[in-house]
Amino acid sequence: MRSFVRRLSSLPAAVVVATALASAPATAADPKGGDGLAFTVLSSRPQVVSAGNALVRLDIPDDVAAKKVRVKRDGKDVTASFRAVDRGRALEGLVTDLRTGRNVLTATARGVRAAHIVLDDHPVTGPVFSGPHEQPFVCDTEAFTTVTGDKLGPPADENCSIATRVDHVYRTTAGKFAPLPADRTRPADLAWTTTSDGRRVPYIVRVETGTVNRAVYEMSMLADPEAAEPDPWRRSPGWNGRLIYTFGGGCSSGWYIQGRNTGSVMDDRMLRQGYAVASSSLNVFGNNCNDLLAAETMSMVKERFIEAYGAPRFTIGWGCSGGSYQTHQIGDNYPGLLDGIVSGCSFPEVGFATVNTITDARLLDHYFREVAPGAFSQEQQQAVSGFGRWESIANLAGGGGRIDPRIFCPGQLPESSRYHPDDNPGGARCDVYDHTVNVYGRDPQTGFARRPLDNTGIQYGLGALRDKAITVEQFLDLNEGIGGFDADANHVPGRTEADLAATRAAYRSGRLLNAGAGLARMPMIDYRAYTDDAQGGDIHMRFHSFSTRERLQKANGTHANQVMLVEDNRYGGFSLNSPVLLDALTQMDRWLTAIGADHRPGRPLDKVVRNKPRELTDACWTRDPEPRKITERQVAGNGTTTCNTLYPVWTSPRLVAGASMAGDVVKCRLRPVDPAAYGTPLTEPQLDRLRKIFPGGVCDWKARGIEQQGLAGTWQSFG
Repeated sequence: MRSFVRRLSSLPAAVVVATALASAPATAADPKGGDGLAFTVLSSRPQVVSAGNALVRLDIPDDVAAKKVRVKRDGKDVTASFRAVDRGRALEGLVTDLRTGRNVLTATARGVRAAHIVLDDHPVTGPVFSGPHEQPFVCDTEAFTTVTGDKLGPPADENCSIATRVDHVYRTTAGKFAPLPADRTRPADLAWTTTSDGRRVPYIVRVETGTVNRAVYEMSMLADPEAAEPDPWRRSPGWNGRLIYTFGGGCSSGWYIQGRNTGSVMDDRMLRQGYAVASSSLNVFGNNCNDLLAAETMSMVKERFIEAYGAPRFTIGWGCSGGSYQTHQIGDNYPGLLDGIVSGCSFPEVGFATVNTITDARLLDHYFREVAPGAFSQEQQQAVSGFGRWESIANLAGGGGRIDPRIFCPGQLPESSRYHPDDNPGGARCDVYDHTVNVYGRDPQTGFARRPLDNTGIQYGLGALRDKAITVEQFLDLNEGIGGFDADANHVPGRTEADLAATRAAYRSGRLLNAGAGLARMPMIDYRAYTDDAQGGDIHMRFHSFSTRERLQKANGTHANQVMLVEDNRYGGFSLNSPVLLDALTQMDRWLTAIGADHRPGRPLDKVVRNKPRELTDACWTRDPEPRKITERQVAGNGTTTCNTLYPVWTSPRLVAGASMAGDVVKCRLRPVDPAAYGTPLTEPQLDRLRKIFPGGVCDWKARGIEQQGLAGTWQSFG
């Protein structure tokens, strides 16, 4: 296999976060508010244009004839690129040949004020706002299989580029996808479908495959090749005007590679209704465990979609597990890319909600197996962990290797390129922090990425002690011996201390989900196929849904824009074979359609809440052969409601230690040991020992975390 692998590049020790895009409009109208010409960029924000193209609209006053308007790009007349729309009240056009960097569009007409807009163009290979490209980077085009079964072939350059291609497949009457014949004749077994807007069309799917930002993208929609090629003004009759963007799961090994799959664009239940579907290989967290790079790639793919097919009425984000990280963080940090999200097996984010849980599990597993074998029963270990099953301790401990730069290197990355502390200290470090170095910066002492990981002051097993599940001596032994991690994730006796610069960056940049930006005005459906009780343990624990809910509540004073749906795992996770999930898609469509039709005044969040479909409420489904819907508000706990009796909300090591459900404290503030806080009397020798274990004090979970602060703004750029 031919691949391009470039050597590891060095980055500055600190990375500046620019927030100038936070409130930048997509339009450039008359600055005095008169009846002048007004530009709008339809395909992206003006500051994040890519690939040398932009779909632009120019609104025209009623008393100006469209044919009298002239548009120039940096002094060159490009009026011929535009066409009159909306009965001559606007011009729209695809402006091409933009140069990398600043481009100025000017529109003039006699008797009215001119319009100007600056388009900042970036290469199709990126980056746009995620900061310098990660190196090394392995191309996977030769291993990428298209919808017709072909391979994409060798890349054209070191940025893993391929020529854009279009394939057509059709749905057979037997319920399979098959390549359309080369001459595009309609096969005898061609199925037909009726879209959600009532159009009866042949079930033929047009699939475009190309590369942007070093990622392979795919976009699909119903489109009959006998008709003219679709464009922004001549849309396919099979497209219902909506876009679903799919996000793939995973995380481990998600670095230094292009990826051999997207989040899938060939779901029958989406396509048969007329939805367009798009995704890319860097929107699969198993290829790229970095929400910032995922946001940038999605921005570029959606831009390409709009330029080719027109702006959708709305875009639904769709993803489970690693896909849920992306729906939440892209939705919050880069508002406008997604209009509503359906998230399954969800977490707020990978860097804290997940990493804190799996690294705590890794410490506990090491302690129970290596430090004090036999000192805790399985029931006691489970009580300390907070998990619904004892087996989840070891299960999640394995996932804790995401912070070890040596464990989860992707198979495509040559051994010679990988980090080794002795043999190759300058090699590629395969962990979540070094993959996000553009945000966190580098430690000047080690050259490695700064880490916002901390367990200083955490009293592991505190809740288990209060519940009398463990003894005082077990509690003291555990906290004395649990230790922490060094920079290479080796176990060490001392606790792990977060880098404060990285901690600050996590809050300000949205790497720790704030939930008060884009998510404050977005419809959200949290669907969970319950796996807390999976026999071998499972990482997808239900309490994470409540962490997101709690952050929404803290940031916005309400979580009324989030709906929770819970059922058992009979459909294998996040599958539209589930009637519950299929209906969630329908309800999200209705919700967004109603919002779009609502022109009444009010806050965006008010509009979201008042347009929520009446039948869309928190609910769970029984575990019977024929499940029954239980409509009730979902609350954390075990046995306090019908739903959390059916689907208990277990906790985590940090929740057992006293942390809040929000899970938004990276590094806790410390307070002195309080003898009354343990639910049982402690002797003076025990208290002395406890103070020696925690010489600086123990976590005060009621206080704001160290460096805890608000989001610095949306549409941030890193460089």
